[in-house]
Amino acid sequence: MTTYRVGLLLFDDIEVLDFAGPYEVLSVTQDEQQDKPFTVVTISQTGQEIKARNGLRVTPDYSFEDHPPLDILIVPGGYGAREVESKNPVLIDWVKQQNESVEIMTSVCTGAFILAEAGLLKGKKVTTHWTTLDRLENEFPELTVIRGVKFIDEGHIITSAGISAGIEMALHLVAELTTLETARHTAKHMEYDWQTQY
Repeated sequence: MTTYRVGLLLFDDIEVLDFAGPYEVLSVTQDEQQDKPFTVVTISQTGQEIKARNGLRVTPDYSFEDHPPLDILIVPGGYGAREVESKNPVLIDWVKQQNESVEIMTSVCTGAFILAEAGLLKGKKVTTHWTTLDRLENEFPELTVIRGVKFIDEGHIITSAGISAGIEMALHLVAELTTLETARHTAKHMEYDWQTQY
């Protein structure tokens, strides 16, 4: 069985469900042999506690300096993503570096602004939270912004719409990297009404 190490980027003012949704999906996934195909770790710039939107405090597993190699990186959104971290040169450089080594780079919600600032979305179809679709399109005219979808899979890069759409994107990852049945079982375990497009 292939095991994928998934890194979840954390920062202040992150949208809680943006990271908690994919974390839950990938952490509870088990295949038909009860093996876990995903190991999920959380990473922040310093490794110190972050304060998510509405005050939730989270202590990351690792910092940019000491995390293990990743196969998949998930870049969540929220106010901190679009207004602060997308302008943070240290974080942007780290995302660029990770893009060179990960198998799959993903964003949830306005995490797309971080990927766009890093230059990773040029010429690609992308999506984000519905309230910032126009802003993404205006600030990054080299992208093709798609409306009315939960996620866009461009192969190496996957972007998803807002908040709960990260769950849809994570279930898509499960289906693509393991089996559709495993993804369906994960959704059922979570009591999540997954309207699969498969």
